[in-house]
Amino acid sequence: MSRTVFCRKYQKEMEGLDFAPLPGEKGQDIYNNVSKQAWEEWQARQTRLINEKHLNMLDPKAREYLQQQMEAFFNNEGSDEADGFVPPEE
Repeated sequence: MSRTVFCRKYQKEMEGLDFAPLPGEKGQDIYNNVSKQAWEEWQARQTRLINEKHLNMLDPKAREYLQQQMEAFFNNEGSDEADGFVPPEE
């Protein structure tokens, strides 16, 4: 049986992650408060941001930018999207 969490992005009980995706306190927060679906959506958005904005992951400013975008995404505060991205029709 999979575990459920109250997802802070979708504001409802959803399937949770199987393990903390990041080390430390931030990883535990995500594990306890973000659904598997929201995490997968963030990973896709993060990949688009890295690729389209040519972010260098060795640059601390790029990593900080992604951390800020991740928090905004999970808190529904309007995070950046890759230029010209058109979401697929449902």
